[in-house]
Amino acid sequence: NRLVLTCPAGGSWPLQYRWTLNNSNITDWTPQYRLSIPTLQRTDAGLYQCTVMNRMGALIHKRTEVHVAFLGNFSAGDQRKTVTQGRAAVISPPALASFPQPLVTWYKDGHKINPNNRIAITLDNQLVVLATTATDAGRYHVEAVNEMTGENVTSPAVYLSVSDSESELVAPAIVIAPRNTTVLVGTEATLECVANARPVDDLVVSWKREGRRLASGRRLTLPASASSDAGLYVCEASLGNTTAKPVEARAHLSVMEPPSLTVQPKKKVLADIDRNVEIPCQASGVPQPRIEWYKDAVPLSKLSNPRYKVSAAMGLTVRRVQPGDGGIFQCFARSSAGETQAHTELLVSSAAPTFSSPPSDKTVTDGDTALFTCQNSGAPKPAVTWRKGVIASGSVQVSRFALLQSGGLQIQPVSFQDSGEFTCIASNSEGTINATATLTVWSRTVISVPPADQRVIKGTTAVLNCNATHDSRIEIRYPRINVFIKCPSSGGRVSVRQGSLTISQTWSGDIGDYTCTVTSKAGNDSRSARLEVIELPHPPRSLTARLNDSDSCSVHLSWLRPFDGNSPLLHYVLELSENNSPWKVYLSEVDPSVTKVSVGGLTPARTYQFRLCAVNQVGRGQYSAETHRMMLREEAPSAPPNNIVASGRTNQSIMVQWQPPPESELNGVLRGYVLRYRLAGLPGDYQEKNISSPETNYCLLKDLIIWTQYQIQVAAYTGVGLGVYSSPVTEYTLQGVPTAPPQEVEVVAVNSTTIRFTWNPPPQQFINGINQGYKLLVWPELSPEDVTIVTITPDYPSSRHTGLVSGLKKFTWYYGSTLCFTTPGDGPCSPPNLLQTHEDMPGPVRQLSFTEILDTSLRVSWAEPEEKNGVVTGYMVWWEIPNVKSSREERSLSNSTLQCQLTGLTSTTVYTIQVAALTAAGQGVVTSSTISTGVPPELPGAPSNLVISNISPRAATLRFRPGSDGKTAISRWMVEGQDGGEEEPWRAVYQKDNQPNADTLEIPNLTPFTQYRFRMQQVNIVGSGPMSTPSRLIQTLQAAPDTHPSNLNLVSATQTSLHFSWKPLSESEYNSSPETVGYRLRVRKTDTDGEDRVVDVEGGGGTSEATIEDLSPWIQYQVQIQAFNSIGPGPWSTSVAAHTAESVPSGSLVNVTAEAVSSSRIMLTWSTLPRAQRNGVILGYKVNKTLRHPQRQGNLSLLLNGLQKYTMYVLQVLAYTQLGDGPPSNPILLRTKEDVPGPPVRMVFPEVRLTSVRVVWQPPIFPNGIILGYQISYRLDSRDPQRWTTVEVGSNARQFSVTGLSSEQTYRFRLTARTAVGWGEPQEALVVTTERRERPQPPRKLSVPQDEVESLRLHLYWVTGSSGSSPLRYFTLQFKELPSGPWKTHTADIPHNMTSWAVDRLKPFTSYKFRMFSTNDVGDSVLSKETEAVTTLQDGKNLRYSINGVLTGYRVYYRELPVNISTFTEAELKYEPLLFHAADVLNIRVCRLFAELKKFKCYQIVMTSYNIIGESPPSAPVEVSVGEAAPSVAPQSIKVSAVSPSSLEVTWDTPPLETQNGLIQGYKIHYWEKDKQNQTEKVKVIFVPDTRVHLTNLSSYSSYLVTLTAFNTAGDGPPSDPRGARTLQSAPSQPSYLSFSEVTGGSVNVSWGAPLTPNGQVEGYRVVYQPTAPVQGVSKVVTVDVKGGWQRWLKVRDLIKGATYTFSVQALTVSYGPPIQANITAQPVKGTPGSPTEMSITKTSSDLNIQWSEGDTGAAPVTGYVIEARPSDEGVWDSFIRLLPPSSRSVSVPLERLRSGISYEFRVVAVNRYGYGQPSTPSVALAALSERPFYEEWWFLLVMALVGLILILVLVFTLLLHGNSTKYKACGTGKHATTGEESVTLDNGGFTALELNSRTLNTKNSFLKKNGTRSPPRPSPGGLHYSDDDICNNYNGAVLTESTTLTEKPTEVSESELTDSDYEDEQPKHSFVNHYMSDPTYYNSWKRQPKGLKGVGAPFGYEECATADTEPYYQTPAHTHVNPNTNPPGSRTPVTGFSSFV
Repeated sequence: NRLVLTCPAGGSWPLQYRWTLNNSNITDWTPQYRLSIPTLQRTDAGLYQCTVMNRMGALIHKRTEVHVAFLGNFSAGDQRKTVTQGRAAVISPPALASFPQPLVTWYKDGHKINPNNRIAITLDNQLVVLATTATDAGRYHVEAVNEMTGENVTSPAVYLSVSDSESELVAPAIVIAPRNTTVLVGTEATLECVANARPVDDLVVSWKREGRRLASGRRLTLPASASSDAGLYVCEASLGNTTAKPVEARAHLSVMEPPSLTVQPKKKVLADIDRNVEIPCQASGVPQPRIEWYKDAVPLSKLSNPRYKVSAAMGLTVRRVQPGDGGIFQCFARSSAGETQAHTELLVSSAAPTFSSPPSDKTVTDGDTALFTCQNSGAPKPAVTWRKGVIASGSVQVSRFALLQSGGLQIQPVSFQDSGEFTCIASNSEGTINATATLTVWSRTVISVPPADQRVIKGTTAVLNCNATHDSRIEIRYPRINVFIKCPSSGGRVSVRQGSLTISQTWSGDIGDYTCTVTSKAGNDSRSARLEVIELPHPPRSLTARLNDSDSCSVHLSWLRPFDGNSPLLHYVLELSENNSPWKVYLSEVDPSVTKVSVGGLTPARTYQFRLCAVNQVGRGQYSAETHRMMLREEAPSAPPNNIVASGRTNQSIMVQWQPPPESELNGVLRGYVLRYRLAGLPGDYQEKNISSPETNYCLLKDLIIWTQYQIQVAAYTGVGLGVYSSPVTEYTLQGVPTAPPQEVEVVAVNSTTIRFTWNPPPQQFINGINQGYKLLVWPELSPEDVTIVTITPDYPSSRHTGLVSGLKKFTWYYGSTLCFTTPGDGPCSPPNLLQTHEDMPGPVRQLSFTEILDTSLRVSWAEPEEKNGVVTGYMVWWEIPNVKSSREERSLSNSTLQCQLTGLTSTTVYTIQVAALTAAGQGVVTSSTISTGVPPELPGAPSNLVISNISPRAATLRFRPGSDGKTAISRWMVEGQDGGEEEPWRAVYQKDNQPNADTLEIPNLTPFTQYRFRMQQVNIVGSGPMSTPSRLIQTLQAAPDTHPSNLNLVSATQTSLHFSWKPLSESEYNSSPETVGYRLRVRKTDTDGEDRVVDVEGGGGTSEATIEDLSPWIQYQVQIQAFNSIGPGPWSTSVAAHTAESVPSGSLVNVTAEAVSSSRIMLTWSTLPRAQRNGVILGYKVNKTLRHPQRQGNLSLLLNGLQKYTMYVLQVLAYTQLGDGPPSNPILLRTKEDVPGPPVRMVFPEVRLTSVRVVWQPPIFPNGIILGYQISYRLDSRDPQRWTTVEVGSNARQFSVTGLSSEQTYRFRLTARTAVGWGEPQEALVVTTERRERPQPPRKLSVPQDEVESLRLHLYWVTGSSGSSPLRYFTLQFKELPSGPWKTHTADIPHNMTSWAVDRLKPFTSYKFRMFSTNDVGDSVLSKETEAVTTLQDGKNLRYSINGVLTGYRVYYRELPVNISTFTEAELKYEPLLFHAADVLNIRVCRLFAELKKFKCYQIVMTSYNIIGESPPSAPVEVSVGEAAPSVAPQSIKVSAVSPSSLEVTWDTPPLETQNGLIQGYKIHYWEKDKQNQTEKVKVIFVPDTRVHLTNLSSYSSYLVTLTAFNTAGDGPPSDPRGARTLQSAPSQPSYLSFSEVTGGSVNVSWGAPLTPNGQVEGYRVVYQPTAPVQGVSKVVTVDVKGGWQRWLKVRDLIKGATYTFSVQALTVSYGPPIQANITAQPVKGTPGSPTEMSITKTSSDLNIQWSEGDTGAAPVTGYVIEARPSDEGVWDSFIRLLPPSSRSVSVPLERLRSGISYEFRVVAVNRYGYGQPSTPSVALAALSERPFYEEWWFLLVMALVGLILILVLVFTLLLHGNSTKYKACGTGKHATTGEESVTLDNGGFTALELNSRTLNTKNSFLKKNGTRSPPRPSPGGLHYSDDDICNNYNGAVLTESTTLTEKPTEVSESELTDSDYEDEQPKHSFVNHYMSDPTYYNSWKRQPKGLKGVGAPFGYEECATADTEPYYQTPAHTHVNPNTNPPGSRTPVTGFSSFV
């Protein structure tokens, strides 16, 4: 980079600056205050310092340090390092020069290393690996990056090896010890200490100072160090939990303080002469700085002045001050911490200023330098000011005026304005003096017009001019001319006038140097010039040519050197004439020093003639005499044929094409070609083919070998022999399929799932193409159609190939075969090998189950593994008590044993039982389960409390509370999900096995931006438990699209655009909101590396087509499409190739060059048109838009023949395609070469006398160059033809008079013109010297033979008339175009000796007449007679003349244009003709093209007209696309059906094929909610081939109408008739409200409203309530199902006073909807009455009397009283009498209402408008009296017990005999009650209280007669049998005392209507059943499942068929969850004596 340092300084002018680098001067004193280094190098780094100086002194600036950022390279090579395992490995980076210190990153085996507790990177960038292990071995390298330069380098590798260690423990050791460190105060200080130990995790590194612990860690950092931080620091490394001794390392920290001046000198110090002066300067710092003094930037130590004394305490003392002591003293305080400085100016006074050298007058010339002196002295040093104005002082600086250090003034350069007086003023504090001097400025004398070098041609005049200007105040001497040649001073050829030298008639003696000099006081000046006199060189002499004996294509030429014309010869020009052709330059620059040359490169069998001329600076001299013409011998062609191209046509043939050798290298007449070929790379003989026709340039080689490379050469031959062969061209025949399989195939099983193939490739000669790879085929022996194919890429360097086929079935017989394939297809398969995969460990056993579960034994059963993976040799069974390792036992069983009896178990103990199958490969997967002895397992419960979190686009976390495990381990968690809404069907989304304790699952593979609900199910050994309640509805996050639109197709193409269509993404693939979805097209050219162009498609996600504009014509593009949304873009599709249409070329040809080959030929060459500008297939090139040059391979030149000689041509070349011409190239102006001229014309003799004639002529029509003159030759016609009298005249002459002739004689005159090339053709004429002459007669008998009439020309014949005694000179021909054209002159100079003439430039099929006249010397004859009308013939090829005949008709040609191809040739695009007759279309300009065209294709059409002669050229092509129409019929067979509550399925058939009118692209489905079309109509687009669609996001249970429309590229078809369907029901919305009434301390009346959106038929409600906080450690959840949609209230009576409850209500249709929730506290609300007082109860024989007194009325009057009662067998307060009048204070209750044997408690509740108040104190318990029935006697109970025992024993014995064959099924329909749950079913009949049953709390629903039911006794555990297959689906699970289900008889009226009479029902009669029903102890131990409750997966195997009642009844299930308990409710712990209970 560029470095610029500035040194800002103040002070008086002039200021001088000097720069030093590292105390060395790098500049001199200069006025520049900037130091600039344009290109900074590393050597430029260092300390820069600037010193500034003026007249008052010098000052040193503080140092500036410059660093140069650079990054070198690592110097060392690869290193190897070995470390013992457990020790620390310290890897130092190789040495690297860099500034600043680079950032380094360490890598191991290519992976970045991140520091951690085991890996550290030190401050020196060392890598320390602690406690090394074997895995630390590898390749390490470091990458260094310079942050400033951005450069990075990679180090050589360091290979680390880790050797084994003898000890697992390694004592602590310091690996990197801290180093002594020095820092500046306030900066950060870091100490580093790296220690090693093993184990490294227990290593502790701590820092101490003075015994005090500072910190722990590898580094100790002091952010801002202070002086107090200096000292000794200790790093201690210790290993925890060991006795190893800690190790220490020490380092000292030094803190430096930069110097600061404590005492500074004043800015100025005044001193008197001879007095002492002190300048103080003291400094402080750490370390103590040293003081250095400078005077005027010079150290005092160098001055060695004894009067200067420096002391550390005081500073500087100057003794006896002298005037020379004045100046600037500078004090520097320096230390290693930095430097500081101060300075002062010492002013010495007491001396007035005096001049020691005052200024004097100066006279100078303009532009010179004027220097005034003004030296002075004084103390202090005087200040100097110069005045002419103020132009220079210490504070003023003016351009050109410089104040010198001495006080003088320098003016540079001086100008005229500076003339005048200058005053120097010197002043100090003691006084001021001045002195004045005058400056005089003269104008400088200069030569204003100097002589110029001249080069003149011999004989011309040379003039050298020399003029001077000078100051008028001085005199100058006249200029004198110094000529360095001898010449006269005046007169003659040389003269001097006013400074100009004139030399006339120059010749070679005038050559020389001429100098003009002028002198004066104001300066002298002189200038020189050289005169050169040159002329044309003379022609070379004695030019001779002779054949070269050794080379028949060259000629030796020699000559004598000519005179060079006083100008060195530049070169010779050699011209030759080949076969009498015009002269052409062959060697344009022959070395002028040679006199012989060998002319090579000539063509054999041709004649040559040579001439030579010399060229100098003047020009080209005359040509030498021509050599004699010589013939070269014919030879064989010297060049091979050109552009040989070979291409494989088939797999056994190759087409070879070529072009003839260049004509110049044929060396004779081409006779034919010889083609030879052989196998490439083999030494065999060539096979030859002789092509005897020189016009044939192709050959098809047949019967070749498949896919074999051939070497082909072609040679041409002449009559002499065969020419050279071309360079070999190699080409393959096309590929075939291999004809041999791979060899030596070996197939072996690697393991149980993998087979390894090993084979050799087929013999190369049988591959027949490029080996694309191998296919490994594997299929099971029994399933040959199930083939697994693996493709293997060929490994060319290896002769033996290996491939693996994995994923096979274990222990299975397979056939294996392999084949080789090429591009055309597969070769034959190798013979199949039969083999078996290895045996493997088996899979898990199936159907693990437990039977015969007793207290100390059970039976384990299982089925064989589904995946045996071998021969099962046996089974292993393990069992143990969890977490008790000593209890583990195992048993080995044979392979035929599928069950095992486990004995000796501990009673009521949980066991983990594992079963695994065994094969020879080992133990298989273990199947595990838990079981409790004596407690059969059951189905698991349902998970609860599902919570969704961590929602991402494709995953979510599901947390849950597991349900009951069913007394055994959970083996699987099943998760189902609804995607898209609550109405969608549930589907399994995830399952997790073998994690029984899971409570969190990560659900993967979700769809982004989709709504989900989840539910769970537990699976154990018994089966699948019930589904959980669905989770809340969530929506996954948005993500970029996962896929791209499909079916990207090109629809149409123009020259600059491509129209594409595609199948859009479905909404489920958007992964985001639909409005953010769009599409993007990417297009790039196929054959270039240009940038991609991306086009965003307008429209949303439903867009299916777009057009890409602004493309280039005829270019193949690769197009891709992607979808994007607001998150980002999706993947790009695969590329689709598309080709724009052809157009005319867009670029002009470049590098067009033209060379005049001769006077009539121009060679035109050009470069090929860039591909991007061709825009189509280049058919050829045109020169000047007319001359066509067909395109041939590599032919980019054209020889224009037949051009006019010496004519300027404007040449332009253009390329053209079938659509037209491209732009022409830039015009080139080129003139053909000169040639000898044609004959002069119109040669006549207007004056003929007897002895003289005057000949007149006109210049030649074809001058062929510049006419230099004419030659008139004449002789007597009767004399010797060689005796001519010749006269030459100038080029401007047009006539010449010849005298001295003889009278009456015939003379022959010859007139010839001359150009630079030579004399041209002569024009001869006869003239008779006589005076008798007259005009000639016209030609006669003009005729045109019909057989010589063509379309554009004809031949005219005539007979010459009389010459009139004067020879004819020429004829003139005129023509007339019939019928009414004027006469025009066609040709005016037909030679006089002609009698026929070819008349050209005529029009086809046109009638003409012709006439002529003759001309002689006297004048023109009269006109001849006209010819008969002559009609030219018709022309079918020339476009210039319209129809050119009788139009016969038109032809229309068409051809199909290919799409998506990069190139094609004209041969591949063939036009098909269609003929129209002229009679049909002459008067019509529109016709239809009836042809069998293909639909949806693009065609190109051209037209021609034709007549009987031929066909016209075609018109410009027009492209037409055969279009399509919109479909005419709607889709058929439309069916609409409901799929889910929010979706409908629509299916249909495509419209009939004949009505599609094109390719159906897709369908549009319009759908709307019935009667709401305008508000709800939507459209969905589906693309083919789909004929089925799901309409989603619909409203539940709503009717919809659907119509369909088919569409193609032409548009939409008609819509179908509407079809309708209704969506299915779904869960309703939440109830509209939730309210509470009749709130007491133990009950509440709950009511709710119907859902606003039922989404179906409401069938009931579910009420769930639970306390918001556990009550007495128990949190109980109660669920109540209410049947029917009309009842929307519920009375709840089991609340606990003071507890707050959460109530939720859900409506039910097909499923439950979302709940509405509210909280209520179980206590009277504020404002309700207080409790009644003084309650009492009295009993009589028939009734009970209850009395009370009124309590607190509350905030409103009491409106009534309610009597509540609590029977002893239920324990729940319930309304007994409702609602008593507010005035009541007592009530009487008949005893008949009380149940016998039951005691009751009563209380009174007051009611006002706020609600129920506090109840009164309960009364004492009273019981109703009754007789004791017989079944309550002890003896009856004993008998019944004995009978029951006998029955049980008989039953057990029977079961033991039948073994496990008996299966028990529950015939009840009871619903399974989960642990801790209560179920109550409420009928539509009214309120029913809930019943809670437990061992501590017994409640009854009401005081009505109960239909109490009991479950039968529990069977003995020994008689139970259950398994996965034996689980009873209808098992009655409500047998537990903690969980019961009650069924009660409904009431007849609603509770709100009950009165006292409502309770006077019939009393239950005493019976056996009622006795036990009424006893709470019996009731709680035995209950029957109510009828109508459906069981869910009961695990017990007995039947219950008894019912207690046959009348109908209704239920309300309720579920109560109680937790926590030490023994969970529903546990199967057996009750003591249970087996003998009955």
